[in-house]
Amino acid sequence: MKKNFFSFMCKNGGLSHIALLFFRIAVSFELLIAHGLKKIGIGVVIAETVPNPLGLPEFVNQAFAIVANIIMPLFIAMGLFTKIATLPILAITLTGYFVVHFNDPIAVKDVPFMYSVCFLFLTIVGPGKYSLDYYFLNK
Repeated sequence: MKKNFFSFMCKNGGLSHIALLFFRIAVSFELLIAHGLKKIGIGVVIAETVPNPLGLPEFVNQAFAIVANIIMPLFIAMGLFTKIATLPILAITLTGYFVVHFNDPIAVKDVPFMYSVCFLFLTIVGPGKYSLDYYFLNK
C-alpha cells in the first residue's frame, strides 16, 4: 500500500501537480476573497475605491481592477488560460508595489509583492496537469 502511494506521488511529478493545483486554488481564492469582493461591495458597506496612479479613465481603471481581482482568479483556479490570466493580476500587483506603495515601508508593500511572486511563479510554471489547460491541450 505504501509503495503504491509513494510511487503514485513521485511518478510523473504527481505530487508536484497536486501541489500546483492546491497552490493555484489557494492563491486565487485568497485574492478573490480578500481583495476582489471588496471592489464590488460584497462584505463591506461601500465598494472599495481603486487607486488610479496611471491616470486612466476611472471606469477603465475600476473595470480592469475588477477583472484582475475577480474574473482572472476564477480562470486561474480552474486552470483555464492560466498563463494569460495571470498577466492582468501581475499588472495590478506590480503597479501596487512599484507605483502606489513605492515609498511605503516594507510591511505595507509586502502584500502586492507576495501576490506578484505567486502569480509570476504560475506564469512561469503553468497550471500543472490537473487543470483545464492540460485537459484541452492534451486531448
